[in-house]
Amino acid sequence: MSDLLVSARDQVLRLTLNRPEALGALTPDLRDDLIARLSEASADPEVRAVILTGTGRGFCTGADLRTDSGSVSGERIPGDVARTIRLGAQRLIAAVLDCEKPVLAAVNGTAAGLGAHLAFACDLVLAAESARFIEVFVRRGLVPDAGGAYLLPRLLGPHRAKELMFFGDALPAPDAERLGLVNRVVPDAELGKTADTWAARLAAGPTRALALTKHLVNTSLDADRATAFAAEAWAQEINMTTEDAREGLRAFTERRGPQFRGR
Repeated sequence: MSDLLVSARDQVLRLTLNRPEALGALTPDLRDDLIARLSEASADPEVRAVILTGTGRGFCTGADLRTDSGSVSGERIPGDVARTIRLGAQRLIAAVLDCEKPVLAAVNGTAAGLGAHLAFACDLVLAAESARFIEVFVRRGLVPDAGGAYLLPRLLGPHRAKELMFFGDALPAPDAERLGLVNRVVPDAELGKTADTWAARLAAGPTRALALTKHLVNTSLDADRATAFAAEAWAQEINMTTEDAREGLRAFTERRGPQFRGR
């Protein structure tokens, strides 16, 4: 059985981390496969939304330290660790942030370390009631990786981010929702159905407009007002060349619902 289950239906790509015995921990091969699938989704017009989820009790508990050579103790050449992080965990988080299609996390269980950041990098996050999020790095004497120190302050503010990272306490899904890390918490049995419903709505939307909106939001906190306003104006310019934008305007004037095609 593959470590990554891939299925596509109704223009929704579902990527399922399938290592329940390891609580979804990522091997280098699984990580690279996930990166490739997200890159392919950007270029595939038949994919208009992505669901990322797991099997069993774990969504993803980070890198599998048994197989990730960058985590094995021993003699290293200076620069090896930085290179491993840059080409591994950071590249995965960037693949989610840069994917041109909406990425929805359906967090079915524990999301720890890199796994928590993988969920937080997604555009929307659904969580089962039993799910929990853990900034596990401090428990191992490690510095957060996988973009955690970039993502969490932007989602929570610096004080809340430091609280999670300094103590490494497990954060239950309802508390994550209260803090704004999760869009919605649902009963475990309803997670898949809810994710399918949300993904179907995304897949029926104006795909290019969503991609441009994602880019504007993701870059907004790193830009000054003039830069953000210029990016917004150019995003509008680009979007007005799409079929969906023209369909949306036609539907408005004709007083009917739009039929977006993702083009």
